[in-house]
Amino acid sequence: MLRTLEETVSLIEEGRILHIAADESLLCRLPKGKWIGGTTPYFISEEGGIFTKERLFVNEIDYAEDIKICSYGKYNVFQIVEECFDNGLTMIIMPYGSEVAAKYSREAPEVEELLMHPVVGWISGFDLSEAAEAKVYDGSTLKAYTDRAVAMYIRLSGEKSAMVNMINIFSDDKTDPVIRFPENDLKAKKCSVNGQEVDFAEHIKKKGIDPGMPLVADHNGSYINTSIKGMEDGEVSFFAPVFRNIEYRFATPVSDYAAEFEKRITEKKNCEPVFACNCILNYQKGNLEGKKIAPFEGPVTFGEVAYQLLNQTLVYCEILG
Repeated sequence: MLRTLEETVSLIEEGRILHIAADESLLCRLPKGKWIGGTTPYFISEEGGIFTKERLFVNEIDYAEDIKICSYGKYNVFQIVEECFDNGLTMIIMPYGSEVAAKYSREAPEVEELLMHPVVGWISGFDLSEAAEAKVYDGSTLKAYTDRAVAMYIRLSGEKSAMVNMINIFSDDKTDPVIRFPENDLKAKKCSVNGQEVDFAEHIKKKGIDPGMPLVADHNGSYINTSIKGMEDGEVSFFAPVFRNIEYRFATPVSDYAAEFEKRITEKKNCEPVFACNCILNYQKGNLEGKKIAPFEGPVTFGEVAYQLLNQTLVYCEILG
């Protein structure tokens, strides 16, 4: 929930285990303790969607038997699969635009060990109206990073387990042409459409495709989005990478984004998440400012992590047992 600076400091000083999201101006004033954090001034709170630099969003991790906190650079970020507890949950935060986030986004789907342990988290961001830099914080050392990931390993008691899930309003039309890309990358100039190589940006323009609609890939019945960041000089850039040997189609257009999102939320109203985060694109396109979407409260992010990096989704985690 949203807390004042004074309330958050008090929780840390009491020794509480916390996950915190807030503007940099607040995170930098917190004392050392058992917490990790990331920057964002956008939240889905108990009051609804809100932009604030005056309060912090705080998850208390009161279900942990033990924790440890580590930070990683781009060369060793997948060490997270070696250090997690046998029965636990790994929570990771990475700064938007960092090399470690790019590394994770490109390679996570090919790290099979990630699927053996629940991993949840988000990409930290900043006020979109300002020229700012995303940061993450290791509260145990009070170090802030723009180029490293922070991870909290949470050990659960033997009868409990963590389940990571997501809400995605997008699907594809199986009659649409299949799009493939030659490399795992965050940008593309060329692709193949039904086996024919084409200029991807020209294909989007020629077909009148709304670049606000993500590419989607069907992973065993779960749709994974890849959202377009921009198109410049004949090159299309993405918020998360496309992958070779994966079949993509553009998402079926959604006539009422906000209504469809609300419908999917209502279907999950009986969930009891201990963590949730929601994409900034959902916040904007779903007109979530001022809207309550309980029980899915948490930071509004520049990318979501449910094992791998996702876009335009709501990611959440429940503790079962």
